[in-house]
Amino acid sequence: MKENNTMIKVDNVSMRFSLGIEKGFSLKQGFIDFFDFRKRKAKKERRKKNEFWALKDIDFEIKNGEVVGFIGGNGAGKSTLLKIVAGVMKPTKGHIDVYGNICPMIELGAGFDSQLTARENIYLNGAVMGYSKELIDSKFDEIVDFAELRDFLDVPVQNFSSGMVARLAFSIATIVEPEILIVDEILSVGDIAFQAKSEAKMLNMIGGGTTVLFVSHSLEQIKKLCDKVIWIDHGKIVKQGGKEICDEYLEFMKEK
Repeated sequence: MKENNTMIKVDNVSMRFSLGIEKGFSLKQGFIDFFDFRKRKAKKERRKKNEFWALKDIDFEIKNGEVVGFIGGNGAGKSTLLKIVAGVMKPTKGHIDVYGNICPMIELGAGFDSQLTARENIYLNGAVMGYSKELIDSKFDEIVDFAELRDFLDVPVQNFSSGMVARLAFSIATIVEPEILIVDEILSVGDIAFQAKSEAKMLNMIGGGTTVLFVSHSLEQIKKLCDKVIWIDHGKIVKQGGKEICDEYLEFMKEK
């Protein structure tokens, strides 16, 4: 049940991955393993050794309208956590309650068909995000102009640079203002001018009351955009609080 103005509640979430490569299962091998205790035990120990816990016992709550920044080094578990909140991945343990529609801007352009043109991908990607054809029709010019790709509408996306793909994906994702926006390093897309434009768009969405989860390696962006910060290291929350967490994290990194 939703409490007060809670938008997201993460309760004891853990995520496990297997780093090992298991042989394909066969009925014959399964029969042999069943009667060979030592093989079963060795296989179990090998599987346990190859386990990697990307997240361990994560707990936090986000209120309506909060802009929360997630900081930590590479491999800390930040992006994995965002994917779980977005519903892209299911946690191994724990559960997440989300109250509101989500727009996840993670791995921009991943849903594009590289052989289709930009025009075709606008409708394809929009449909994947749940937008109706009528909505895309009404927002088409806005998407194209924001992405600055009008001269490339009928060019296959496979001929685009990574920056052009990201600009197009960002423009499609932000044509509506969702209740919850999940952002993974989005403000680094495109050139300096487009970064400024995408940041202004983000600030406008934040000003409109959108709840935002934001991952970035730029502490300056985190300080500028966020009013709450969660520091993750090796899959665990180290600290959560205000912007002062950024300074504590910076000191920690200097001392490493």
